[in-house]
Amino acid sequence: MASRAPVATGKLLGGFRKWYYNLCGFNKFGLMRDDTILEDSDVKEALRRLPESQYNDRMFRVKRALDLSMKQQILPKDQWTKYEEDIRYLTPYLEEVIRERNEREEWMKK
Repeated sequence: MASRAPVATGKLLGGFRKWYYNLCGFNKFGLMRDDTILEDSDVKEALRRLPESQYNDRMFRVKRALDLSMKQQILPKDQWTKYEEDIRYLTPYLEEVIRERNEREEWMKK
């Protein structure tokens, strides 16, 4: 009986994540989660390191979202970004940039 609890909790947590993902609303514009990260110096450096195709895809999604927002429209439901399709394409680059910055700061302290 105790072995079922983590599975039930995992399904519940997964359901909550999907619900919250849809509640945020960025997927209705065709954006991915990493498209909504506030651009500071670390994010700008991570964007610079992205492969060109991924960068161009991001720019397309952002421009389309801005256009839809100005028109006060959303995409048809079949074009919304689905929770399962949303990949963290920028996060690995961002984590690397932050790690390098922290390492640089440590060296500067010495």
